[in-house]
Amino acid sequence: MGRTHALSGWCAGLAVAPFVGAGTVHQALAFAATTAGFALLPDLDHPGAGASRLLGPITGALSWLLRHLSAGLYAITKGPRDERRKGTHRHLSHTVLFAAGLGALTMWGTRAGGWYAVAGVVIFGLLLAADALGDWLLVVAGAATTWWAVTTSAAGELQQLTGWLGVAVAIGCFAHCLGDSLTEAGCPFLFPVPIAGETWYELRPPKLLRFRTGKRVENLVFLPVFAVLAVLLVPGVWAGLLQIFSHQSVAAGH
Repeated sequence: MGRTHALSGWCAGLAVAPFVGAGTVHQALAFAATTAGFALLPDLDHPGAGASRLLGPITGALSWLLRHLSAGLYAITKGPRDERRKGTHRHLSHTVLFAAGLGALTMWGTRAGGWYAVAGVVIFGLLLAADALGDWLLVVAGAATTWWAVTTSAAGELQQLTGWLGVAVAIGCFAHCLGDSLTEAGCPFLFPVPIAGETWYELRPPKLLRFRTGKRVENLVFLPVFAVLAVLLVPGVWAGLLQIFSHQSVAAGH
């Protein structure tokens, strides 16, 4: 479901942020907001998805274009054992190739456009994430942005993310594919690598480890785990909790 994709993308972004130079809390949160949002973007290939409806006719037209590109690519590349499908949903946009390509395009665009382009990508990612997690996220983001602008140079810190934000976009899309690969339908994210006579081979774990979208395993296991990690991975939270527990232990010892 959308909220699981968004939370997993957020966690992935926070985990990777320090390795790409997003060293401050502000930068890490901007980076993670982007991965959270773009972890929903691959579903742009479905007309009913939140990503397709987000900006009305604009994202609707992009969804239409993506579906037709995906169907055309599937028709000319499917292997002898690939299923008879239209090749629209869970095809082109659900591949590592798509994630890498969109990430590279974002990297080029943000380098060319500077911090304005970076801000645009982050805001779009935030809107995607809020569509899945709720509008409260926009209120929190607005308050955080105001605090950020007052306490530091927001433009300067965004400028430092120029180029690296393409990594966030790619990671978000890949996190989506990885999540879909755990479901019963699987995900062909290794296209165009041929596997067992299929160019669009759906990767998935053994049957006992697969789960149905929106059912108990996702709602009672994956969603709560990602929700907890979404807080613990925020820079400073884990260290702060350890410090509180250590103080309590010392006080109890006395």
